[in-house]
Amino acid sequence: MDRLLGLFQLLLLLAPLAAALKFDLHAVNSHESAKHERCIRNFVANNQLVVVTAILDGYRGDGQTVNMHIRDAMGNDYHKPKDVYGENRYAFTSHADSAFDVCFENVLTGKPSGNLNPTRHVELDIDIGADAKDWSAIQASDKLKPVEAELRRIEEVVGEIVTEMDYLRAREQKLRDTNESTNDRVKWFGYLTMAMLVSLGAWQVVYLRSYFRSKHLI
Repeated sequence: MDRLLGLFQLLLLLAPLAAALKFDLHAVNSHESAKHERCIRNFVANNQLVVVTAILDGYRGDGQTVNMHIRDAMGNDYHKPKDVYGENRYAFTSHADSAFDVCFENVLTGKPSGNLNPTRHVELDIDIGADAKDWSAIQASDKLKPVEAELRRIEEVVGEIVTEMDYLRAREQKLRDTNESTNDRVKWFGYLTMAMLVSLGAWQVVYLRSYFRSKHLI
């Protein structure tokens, strides 16, 4: 119980440190938008909830059009909203253990008003797993006290950490097996190469000896 309370206090101390990623997105012509696409990458486990929150300034008709694309490395497209501005939230459940990208492109669609270098300011927040759940709604539906809801959230976070550690351990074991298999193959290849060289050397000695004898040189 003391360890659980200590973990609870640690998570409460770390919670204020979490902040959204902030950056500026410069507008470019449409034929250059793909080259200037800006992507944020993260990793997600299979069948895990992900909530992407993007807050952009500007407004529709200001000469800029921001398009988003949320996809993973396996080729799955989750969301592809167009002309994004204001606060936007997109949720999806991952289809595989894979990295996923949240990409932005800012296309110049008109003459910007009084701004020679038009940009959109972006605030991006990505919540995965237990952090992506609406714990206020869960607390209300299950009639939980605030401490009980927080303890349940911490329990799920710890469970996700354990699952991630098991995944990393299994991946490490797989890489170790691959490394050992490669070492065995290299070792036997070296033995085979050595045997071939010895055989070739012996054949050359026998051939040269037979040649010199045929020429009566020895």
